[in-house]
Amino acid sequence: MKKLTFTHTLGACFTGYIVQAIVNLFAPLLFVTFGNSYGIPLSGITLLITLNFAIQLTVDLMGTFIVDKMGYKATAIAANFTAAAGLILLSFLPDLIDPYAGILLSVIVYSAGGGLFEIVMSPIVEACPTKNKDRVMALLHSSYCWGSVIVIGLSTVWFEFVGIDKWQLLSLMWAILPVLNGVFFFFVPIVPLIKEGERGLKLGELLKNGYFWLFAAMMLAAGSAEQAVSQWASSFAESGLGVSKTTGDLVGPLSLSVLMGVARVLYARFGGSDKLMGVLLCCAALTVGAYLMAALSGNAVAALVGVALTGFGTGIMWPGTFSLASGAVKGGGTAMFALLAFAGDAGCMLGPTLVGRVADAAGGDLSSGIAAGTVFPAMMAVLVVILMILRGRERRKNDLTKIG
Repeated sequence: MKKLTFTHTLGACFTGYIVQAIVNLFAPLLFVTFGNSYGIPLSGITLLITLNFAIQLTVDLMGTFIVDKMGYKATAIAANFTAAAGLILLSFLPDLIDPYAGILLSVIVYSAGGGLFEIVMSPIVEACPTKNKDRVMALLHSSYCWGSVIVIGLSTVWFEFVGIDKWQLLSLMWAILPVLNGVFFFFVPIVPLIKEGERGLKLGELLKNGYFWLFAAMMLAAGSAEQAVSQWASSFAESGLGVSKTTGDLVGPLSLSVLMGVARVLYARFGGSDKLMGVLLCCAALTVGAYLMAALSGNAVAALVGVALTGFGTGIMWPGTFSLASGAVKGGGTAMFALLAFAGDAGCMLGPTLVGRVADAAGGDLSSGIAAGTVFPAMMAVLVVILMILRGRERRKNDLTKIG
């Protein structure tokens, strides 16, 4: 076999984020179907979202321990095979036992795989000997978006031409990708994030770092802003705006994912670490406007445009925060990436859960839930301003020290 290089490692990690997109977005395409076929209420659907990200953030919290015991390669392999197992279970378990219990158990399994992806993909890529790591990180996270496009696009075609009643077979087919990628990870080269002879920050040292807490709050806001609309986009288009499922999925969550990917690719092509905080601030402001357009326009076309624009606005938030943290918190290592992933996944749980709860309280009106979700991009904007002030003071202090 031809010797594999770090280019292949990047490819395996990029594919890992495509699998992550399957984990996060395949089931939401079926929320209305679950409700109609199995009689699951909106509160039960909300619990599926909450459980998905609750499991992922639990795994994130255990991330340092898991990687220390298993290593990056074994953890990456386990992430792929666990995600595949959950998708396979989803294909038959709801019809074998109580439907809701079957879906919940399947979600628990593939969500564990999703959490493992979060704790290893970014550190593996950060450790690869590449230049312009912030741009590579943006490209890594753009693969999640293109994975979302693939999942939503191919699933929509399947539902339209094969039939949504055959969704179990499609779940089984989606499981093939993580199985193949898990095998691929056996052979790619992986290097540790902390070089030999260097020492990463201990957990106690990390928790005493003020910048770490600021970046953790930014990750919470980023995850919330990204997923609050994304998880509900299909249901919002179908039941809230009254368009067909095919049209809703193509114009809603699919366009959201495309614009999110475009934002990340554009940053990878034209951005740089010196511009990142300004870009994040502009994106947060755009996302606030997009949320309000989706929630308050009262027009289906304008609302769907707003949904799509949330993808562009939130696109840089997650990878951008990772890159800023990597540069500002030296020696953060696995512990930092795991805890930041924990904060991000906590946001991924909090955002759509808030939207679902508010919508449920408003009689199933998802527009009200999305309007409440505006708090998350607004929070991101405030946190970026705080970071800009702190970094500005730090630069001025360093300049004065040099002059002295």
